[in-house]
Amino acid sequence: MVTVDEFLEIVEGLPEVRLSDGGEWTSLKVRGKGFGYLWERTRTVGLKATVAEQKALVAERPDVFEEQFTAGRFGWVVVHLDRIDRDELEELVDEAWCLTAPRQLVAAHEAARPLGKM
Repeated sequence: MVTVDEFLEIVEGLPEVRLSDGGEWTSLKVRGKGFGYLWERTRTVGLKATVAEQKALVAERPDVFEEQFTAGRFGWVVVHLDRIDRDELEELVDEAWCLTAPRQLVAAHEAARPLGKM
């Protein structure tokens, strides 16, 4: 189980993330491009993924993940925070950020990671 505060801690640990209040949700962006959303009221988040990853997550654990929508080669997935562990969520958030951030920023981020991390 991950709390909203823990989710925000994960997100804010990534380079150049900006949070924007959208009324009922908070959008997550890197350099102006969205990679996720937080719906605090429902304790769910929407994260960018590949379509293949989206399908695999939903098929494997429909109690944790829901298909949100697809856009081109990306499939957005809804994640229930109260049904996922922190390590798995960190990987999914990191992947969503990496799919969105510019390549040089991703390369710098990956080079700065501790060995063995993701």
